[in-house]
Amino acid sequence: MDLILCHTTADFDALGAAVGLTRLLPGSKIVLTAGSHPPVRDFLALHRDEYPLIERRSVNPEKIRSLSVVDTQQRDRLGKAAEWLDLPNLKEIIVYDHHLGQESDISATRSHLSSVGAATTLIVEQLQQQEISLTSAEATVMALGIHVDTGSLTYDQSTPRDALALAWLMEQGASLSVISTYRDPGLSLQLQQLLTESLENLEYLCLRGYTVAWVTLRTKNFVPGLSSLASQLVELTEIDALLLANEYALDESDSRLTVIGRSQIPKTNLNVLFQLLGGGGHSQAASLNLRGVDSEAILKQLLDGVKAQIPHPLTARDLMSSPVRTILPETTIAEAQRILLRYGHSGLSVVDAQGQLVGIISRRDLDVALHHGFSHAPVKGYMTTNLKTIAPDTTLPQIESLMVTYDIGRLPVLENEQLVGLVTRTDVLRELHQERDEDEEDEQKFKIQNSKFKISLSTELQNRLAPQLWKLLTIASQESEKRGWHLYLVGGAVRDLLLAEAASGTLMIKDIDLVVDGFHKSADVGAGVELAKALQQVYPAARLEIHGAFQTAALLWHKDPELDSLWVDIATARTEFYPYPAANPEVEASSIRQDLYRRDFTINAIALRLTTPRAGELLDFFGGLLDLQAKHIRVLHPNSFIEDPTRIYRGVRFAVRFGFQIEPQTEEFIRYAINSGVYDRTAQENSKTPALQTRLKTELKHILEAPYWKSALELLDNLGALQCIHPTLKLDVELLRQLRLLERCLRRFDAEQTLIHWEMRLEALINHLAPQYRGKVAKNLQLQEDSIKRLQNLASAQTEVMESLPTCESPSQVVQLLRQYDLPMLILIALQSPRSLRHQIWEYLTVLANVQPLLNGNDLKKLGYKPGPQYRQILDDMLAATLDRVIKDKTEAREFLAKHYPH
Repeated sequence: MDLILCHTTADFDALGAAVGLTRLLPGSKIVLTAGSHPPVRDFLALHRDEYPLIERRSVNPEKIRSLSVVDTQQRDRLGKAAEWLDLPNLKEIIVYDHHLGQESDISATRSHLSSVGAATTLIVEQLQQQEISLTSAEATVMALGIHVDTGSLTYDQSTPRDALALAWLMEQGASLSVISTYRDPGLSLQLQQLLTESLENLEYLCLRGYTVAWVTLRTKNFVPGLSSLASQLVELTEIDALLLANEYALDESDSRLTVIGRSQIPKTNLNVLFQLLGGGGHSQAASLNLRGVDSEAILKQLLDGVKAQIPHPLTARDLMSSPVRTILPETTIAEAQRILLRYGHSGLSVVDAQGQLVGIISRRDLDVALHHGFSHAPVKGYMTTNLKTIAPDTTLPQIESLMVTYDIGRLPVLENEQLVGLVTRTDVLRELHQERDEDEEDEQKFKIQNSKFKISLSTELQNRLAPQLWKLLTIASQESEKRGWHLYLVGGAVRDLLLAEAASGTLMIKDIDLVVDGFHKSADVGAGVELAKALQQVYPAARLEIHGAFQTAALLWHKDPELDSLWVDIATARTEFYPYPAANPEVEASSIRQDLYRRDFTINAIALRLTTPRAGELLDFFGGLLDLQAKHIRVLHPNSFIEDPTRIYRGVRFAVRFGFQIEPQTEEFIRYAINSGVYDRTAQENSKTPALQTRLKTELKHILEAPYWKSALELLDNLGALQCIHPTLKLDVELLRQLRLLERCLRRFDAEQTLIHWEMRLEALINHLAPQYRGKVAKNLQLQEDSIKRLQNLASAQTEVMESLPTCESPSQVVQLLRQYDLPMLILIALQSPRSLRHQIWEYLTVLANVQPLLNGNDLKKLGYKPGPQYRQILDDMLAATLDRVIKDKTEAREFLAKHYPH
């Protein structure tokens, strides 16, 4: 007999790994050694017959041939089944676990240990290697194991291997509806009561900028599901670390203690702390079970351990830029401006002849002076002299507090009265928010030998492109040759082909730009449209769109069997002129070189010729290949950002997406365009500024729906580019906090993504503006009507909630107040509410909003109440009584009816 052992109080990861292992070990049986988590128990009540489960008491130990242990390496987590590990007739003991760093006391003949988010992932990988398929029931419970143990891939211990395993299980038929039911089943009534008790008795400690909380719950019996309660507490209280203890007694002489730990503090490791007491887990989540101990002493030991692990904050010396570029008070405004442009700074420190700091002058100060014609005046008349300074040992929290309190963007660092460095808001934000898509940097492995790099159309290009795309480009080039035109593949498609690994397989590019160059043949402005129509004759399933003003046409496929959802833009080579900044350009036919020069960045101004006789020639007039190699985002001409501010957003998007850097001069051009005030002036002087309206919204959509949106916003703020949305918009510490909270809200309350998440992020940005600006900005960006109304009404709704919610004396009053607002409005209100009110809103969304009257309309009808308008009043009153615990079951509900609505 081959047995698979799950640890005591089995969770979905243990069960999922065990189920998968039965396919690797045909004929094996699963033993739940001692109970299971409540969601697992509920799941098995319906699905037990799908899996080869047997009771421990039904096992004959003499017939056991092998034991496989999943999701643990500790004997004491196997209950009484641990005795089987010592049987003399055992031929093999195999361990599968993902908790590394633990000392195993199981003498395994084979071990499969790896640092992944779930033990189930290890089994999935072996199933894939052996090409074993699963039933839907098997795939579902295994997917549940990975979802629960990785927080649906949101916990820090999650890995790409877990994501790949989940994807394979979905292919095997994992039921998403079942997963959504059991992944987060909510708290039982007992846990809800304990949640209330915990919130009332939590003790807090603030240390080095982090909040640690702890609480001890004393119950008569063991409480299943404490890990869910711990997770809920962390969400509701926004604490950084939690120790949740549960003390209970099996009898008068046998006390037990369970401790659940959670930590979101960098560099802390709960696994290490809990192992010292016989527990274990992950660095961010661990638990232990003890008997006959002093619970207060154990909790104090763990708390002391957490406190000792909390890292010391960085100091100004760690963050500052040094040496600092300085000027003298006599330096002219014009010279200071030139220095700013040259080095891309947003301000300059002013020191006297002895090197002592006497003031700071910002780019804005210089712009104002230049605007009034004072270019030859000394900066001492415009610099700020009322300065806040810090010492090299000033801590990061202190620096952050100073910047927020006094709205200071840069703090000089003085040592012995001498300027030794400068800490900027950007330095602080960069250190506080280091979430970067580092994997994208590793994806770029393209190397260029020289600037004459070529791709042969018949070999490399054909090898790298998906066959159906190769066929489309071949037909397009043939149609162009018939007309005597040259056809080029340009822009992002060429960039992506060059960045792709030659051995990485074929690419199915979803967005292709083609340019027809017929300038030498005097091709008119309709050449691109003519070619698009010719291609539609070959591909009738494609939809044709023509944009006459821009001399472009587009062919669009939607879920085509071969081309999927492909977008092909075809344009005549053109040059363009912007009548005023942020306008739509005026265009005319031109050459391919001029067409490439009008583009935004050098890496997007590379063209690949598709037509003979020089098919496969790569055109790179502006050093795009070298910039690809150097991973630089370089603008093509100095006025590019003044003409079209959306290029700033595209540059940031490319930089963050590819892990590139905006090269210094390009950054200077961006900052100059933003700080020149040209966008404000053009908006005042012109009714239509598409680059600050619809086109800006489009770029915001691309950024905010991408996985790297937070990094992009930080870079935009660093450049000052959020001013394009509104002059007062800054990504300060408070806004970053609100955006983090928004993501938690979206994960918690909109897991099915019924809301449009990028729009919610944009609304959160606009929400950070003063109330009088919100509606105007939303209208300017031409958001949806419900978004505009929400932002217009947000201030009044916020005021009502903040004034009324603290006065609510019962749950029913809370429900009556909050149910008038939809989910997006409540989320936006919560972002700017004090913690106490935010907790009430979260409780409403997670608990109160889900409460239903104990009787429904059918029940009322059976009880003899005639249908009519009174039903609504009765049900509302009954809901209020249910919420306020006036009635607790249907019997009391009927008594309530008889008393208040006799008939």
